[in-house]
Amino acid sequence: MEPILAANADVAWMLAAFVFVLLMFPGLAFFYGGMVGSKNVLNIMSMVMSTLAITAVLYVVIGYGLVSGPSVGGWGLIGNPTDFIGLTNWLTDDASGATQTLYFAAWFILFAAITIAIVASGAAGRMKFSAWLVFAPIWLLVVYFPVAHWVFSADVDDNYKGGFLLNKLEIVDYAGGTAVHMNSGVAALALAVVLGARKRRMERPHNLPMTMLGGGILFFGWFGFNGSCALGANFLAQAVILNTLLAGSAGMIGFAIIERWREGHVTSLGLITGTVAGLVGITPAASSMAPLGALCVGIFAAAVVAFLLSFKSRLKIDETLDAFAVHGIGGIVGTICIILFATEAAPAGVQGVLFGGPVDIVWRELAGIAITCTYSFVMTWLIAKGLDKLIGLRVDDETEMVGLDTTLHAETAYEIPSASVGRPGGGLAGLSPSAAAESVEKSMPASAPPAQV
Repeated sequence: MEPILAANADVAWMLAAFVFVLLMFPGLAFFYGGMVGSKNVLNIMSMVMSTLAITAVLYVVIGYGLVSGPSVGGWGLIGNPTDFIGLTNWLTDDASGATQTLYFAAWFILFAAITIAIVASGAAGRMKFSAWLVFAPIWLLVVYFPVAHWVFSADVDDNYKGGFLLNKLEIVDYAGGTAVHMNSGVAALALAVVLGARKRRMERPHNLPMTMLGGGILFFGWFGFNGSCALGANFLAQAVILNTLLAGSAGMIGFAIIERWREGHVTSLGLITGTVAGLVGITPAASSMAPLGALCVGIFAAAVVAFLLSFKSRLKIDETLDAFAVHGIGGIVGTICIILFATEAAPAGVQGVLFGGPVDIVWRELAGIAITCTYSFVMTWLIAKGLDKLIGLRVDDETEMVGLDTTLHAETAYEIPSASVGRPGGGLAGLSPSAAAESVEKSMPASAPPAQV
């Protein structure tokens, strides 16, 4: 069931927030792109951007009903898509400006697409692009749509029941700490487990300014992500936007403190990673924190993420771009902060146990974490394992060593091959991985610097 907007000012704010969230896709593409090697930057950016196309088609055809439709059997597990297939019955303007069903359909598309885009972290540099285009829609259908229904779909009446985590377990999750962040982080971990480690696992980020730019765009987009969940230009929007700013800023500080303590220096990558971790932490808690609480959420979430990442080199699991730590663990820390020091004075009206709140908030929130993470990991692992058996997920060793940009996309991010290279008509398509790499190298001017690793 679609939410209701009360006034044209609400509609205007929501449309502006929609654009903010849309900018998160190039933001995430730059953020991830700078962290991989120069031979895989276009591949990971293509994986991120392709999720918009995949999700938009799937959501219009069947996804909106699965997330927001009345729960099948009233069990709260999955919505009924039959009334919403193709959105064909929503093309009449009621002229009041109050019911904005088409807007919310577009809004939910972005939330779904950014979730599966984050999952690409677990596949960077070694997954076939064709396999990604098969994996992504299956994951949305089997994992994201059910979890989003559990968390985002509210009960309307006895005949229109929503998701069980929101309505029966009554978890507090303002803007998707479970459905978006824990879900995507754990899924990235499961995908990485199935794919295995890269051959050149210690490959360094090739363009940190690009990553900083991407992280800054994500920060900008987060104001729309959290602010839009207020469903209008109101006091709640003001409160969550302030808390988002504070948590993201404090996250930069929290990560820097741990990095300086553990490594002896503060890095630009650490600063922007801490910012994103703080933003992830505040996502479920934005409506239940006072400003000081938002600062604590940002610092705690980023500090925990930084501490865990300092042990990354010891792990055998190659979750390449740290979605599990930043989004999975960051979302969990943000939810635990709700349990501990949510304040009744905040818009959500929830009281944490440290302030004398009800003890049952502990088991409700922890149950939400456990259910979401377990379901996401198990189902993602099964999907990836099944597809690996059927079509193969991973590129061959030669392709991986040469790089996915030239071998899968017939492009390079920084060197432009001559038009005569490769097959008639130019380009790199049709060449073997080694031949493509040789063609690129020959086409570079003699003064060109060596490619970065």
